[in-house]
Amino acid sequence: MGRKKQREPVEEVESEPEDEEDEDEEEEEEEMELLQVDVGDMIKVKQILDETIAATVLEQIDEDYQFDNFKLLLMTIACIFAMIAQFAPLPFPDSRIIIGLCCATYFALSGILQLITTLIDQDCILLTKPLPKEGKKNDDGGFNEDTGKKIFRKDPKNIKSKEIFQYGIRVRSQFPRFSEWYTVILEFEKLPNTPRVEQRWSVGQFFDKEGMFDEIGLQLEVEKLYRRLEDADYEKEKSAADKKKD
Repeated sequence: MGRKKQREPVEEVESEPEDEEDEDEEEEEEEMELLQVDVGDMIKVKQILDETIAATVLEQIDEDYQFDNFKLLLMTIACIFAMIAQFAPLPFPDSRIIIGLCCATYFALSGILQLITTLIDQDCILLTKPLPKEGKKNDDGGFNEDTGKKIFRKDPKNIKSKEIFQYGIRVRSQFPRFSEWYTVILEFEKLPNTPRVEQRWSVGQFFDKEGMFDEIGLQLEVEKLYRRLEDADYEKEKSAADKKKD
C-alpha cells in the first residue's frame, strides 16, 4: 500500500490592517464654507454678487489690466505730489509756490480719476482681453479652488461669436437702490454698436432669509449667460415702436 502523503503545514499570513485614518481622509469631502451676508446692506450684497460674476467670467477668459494700471499710475502720481507738498524741506512762506502747484496737480489728477469713474467706468466691473484662438490656458487645473466646481470651457472651434476673438468683454452690473433685481450685461469693449447679452435675476434667488449666499447657483447662471455670448445669441434690438414707448 502506498504511503499517505502528509500535508505540509501552511503558514497563515495575517493581512495587514488598512490604515483607517487614510481611508477616512480620502472619503471626507471638503465642505465649502457658505458666505453669510446681511441682505439689508445693499452695498455689501452688490459687492458679493459683482465679485462672483467677475470670478466666473475670468474662468473662461483673461482679464485686461491696462486701463486699471493707467488709473493706478494717475493715482500714484497724485499721491507723490501730495507727499511733496506735505514733506518738502522748504521753509514757509518760501515754499508757497511749490505747495500751490503740488496741491493743484493733486486735485486735477483726482478730478480726472473721478471723471473716469463717472463717465467711462460707470457700471463696469470687469474688462477682459479678447479670447485667444486656442482658448484660455488651463492653469487652474479645471477646478474652481473656492467651490471645488469643475470648470467647463467650450472648444474655440465651436464658438460662433467672431467678435469674442477680436474684442475684449465689458462686464456691467446694475443693482438699483431699494430694488430686488440684479442685472448683468456682457458686451464687447471698443466695438461701436456692440451686441450684448443681458440677464436679470431676483436677489432672493441666491440669498435665503438668513443671508446665506448660493455662490454655485449664481456661477451656473452666469455661465449660461456667457454661453449665449459665445453662441452669438445676442439681445434683439428694440423696434422703433418700442423705443417710442420708452
